[in-house]
Amino acid sequence: MAANTFGTALRITTFGESHGNAIGVVIDGLESNFTIDFDQVALQMARRRPGGNRLGTERNEADAIEVLSGIFEGKTTGTPLAILIRNTNQRSTDYTDISKIYRPGHADYTWQKKFNIRDWRGGGRSSGRETAARLAAGAIALQILEQKGVKIFSYAIQIGPIKAVKRDYSQIRKNLVGSPDAEAAILMEQLIDKMRSEKDSVGGIIETQITGVPVGLGEPVFDKADALLAHAIVSIGAVKGIEFGSGFESAAKKGSENNDEIGKDGFLTNNAGGINGGITNGDTIIFRCAVKPTSSIAKEQKSIDIEGNEQQFAIEGRHDPSICVRIIPVVEAMSALTLLSLWYEQFGR
Repeated sequence: MAANTFGTALRITTFGESHGNAIGVVIDGLESNFTIDFDQVALQMARRRPGGNRLGTERNEADAIEVLSGIFEGKTTGTPLAILIRNTNQRSTDYTDISKIYRPGHADYTWQKKFNIRDWRGGGRSSGRETAARLAAGAIALQILEQKGVKIFSYAIQIGPIKAVKRDYSQIRKNLVGSPDAEAAILMEQLIDKMRSEKDSVGGIIETQITGVPVGLGEPVFDKADALLAHAIVSIGAVKGIEFGSGFESAAKKGSENNDEIGKDGFLTNNAGGINGGITNGDTIIFRCAVKPTSSIAKEQKSIDIEGNEQQFAIEGRHDPSICVRIIPVVEAMSALTLLSLWYEQFGR
């Protein structure tokens, strides 16, 4: 299995399983002589760590990072930077009774058929736990991009049927769901609590804005900026769709309505979402991704076991009633890794 590496000029390779000893990431291609603020990295890790938000899983991990290589005298050396994150609160016995049953919505069935073996302890590498390693790498990329004037921020604009109407970005870090609408955030939190009490789960939509990106990032025709961002974001296990700019609404528009006219001061609208022909146009990059409801629910479901026998069962353990709560920093991280790689291709290190 070779597809554990993402990126071109900047590459990350993640490793480890949800209930193994540790997970981690190797970052290859970083510029040298950059001083990483590890306190900021820790703050980013805290945004998605299990147990860090009462709306999320009850699994409690510190998600403290250990840097194994690539740093000397506090600066990046330009050599592979390896990070280890130890698993300290896994509870594999939660999965013993269903170790031979394919959980609906999970990768159990496909992994078993493809590899003829699977780690049933929390899904192994197909678990959302793997995204902590991506976040560790992305937290560093975010810092480097910020020094170049690029800022990335994501937020929840929908949880289940509840939509954020207002866009007060100062509210994003002030509520548990990361929404720019304080009133909608209350309803979103209540819905997630309701899902937990009903032993169910709910999905949502995360919107991302990226400012300060110069004109010229993106490599036509296959490595377009939006194509690589789509690859990065949809590679997050819970993401089932993505749209840029006016997205699917553009299907109902006329060309005269959807084209972004250009004035002497720049684009008059941003239906393209900051990317034309796969190349960044200097405007704000904006996209939205759809996040599915968490597959692991305590409600009884129907499936089959590895021998093909029908089974009626419920999943025990500690799971998120909505993965939207903790996926926001992961979306930012994957966006940062993608754009920094494209930056290196365009401008070098």
